[in-house]
Amino acid sequence: MDDLTTRIPVPLVDPERPAGLVARVESLTKSYGAHGARVDALREVTLGIRRGEFTAVMGPSGSGKSTLMHIMAGLDSPSSGRVWLGDTEIGSLGDEQLTLLRRRRVGFVFQAYNLVPTLDVEGNLMLPFELDGRTPSVREREWIDELETVLGLDARLGHRPHELSGGQQQRVAIARALVTRPELVFADEPTGNLDSRTGREVLQVLQSATRGYGQSIAMVTHDPVAASYADRVLFLADGRLVDDRTGMTAAEIANYMLTMEQVS
Repeated sequence: MDDLTTRIPVPLVDPERPAGLVARVESLTKSYGAHGARVDALREVTLGIRRGEFTAVMGPSGSGKSTLMHIMAGLDSPSSGRVWLGDTEIGSLGDEQLTLLRRRRVGFVFQAYNLVPTLDVEGNLMLPFELDGRTPSVREREWIDELETVLGLDARLGHRPHELSGGQQQRVAIARALVTRPELVFADEPTGNLDSRTGREVLQVLQSATRGYGQSIAMVTHDPVAASYADRVLFLADGRLVDDRTGMTAAEIANYMLTMEQVS
């Protein structure tokens, strides 16, 4: 199999790029429509996701949270501005190169579980390795076993998605995003379909991924309790980054969000 470095152009490295960022955007704008019907989902957003940090992205409905995530993950393209994964400016990549980059450096957890219906739980968890043409290492197998246990999947490994509840499917999707220990995991409302107890367990797993393995998590959520598990909270409003906070409690986040909604 071709090595990734032979398939992706030499990264366009910005000498002024702050150290320790796994992803960033600069002057990012995303618009839909034209002329009088134009809508700006994002407006001149500049931010970075730091290595080994759990970042939550919050904001009122329509603030651009999911649009920002999709563009940073290379699933959508900006109207203007620049996007990097690591030192690679992804706007310069072709579709195949971008797919390889995402496969080896990024994990995804979205509201649509996107599990393969013909594969059982174990098969879905092994899928990222199969797509990359390899088998898990001993250390990776230990991490997979830990994920299966913590997320309560041990007794479900032979079940197919249609035999699982929505919450169980979400747990499989989260485990699949983490199995290869990618540098960065994008999560869109990862606890939205889970009961409070399982949701807390999932958030603790995401925390352990950052603190124990140095992975970075970027999570879109509307839930102040979920966001309180993050090291850092980014607030968007009307497509703009309006605040960047650390160490916030659920109550502080809820009060901040209430103020934002009243202002809007």
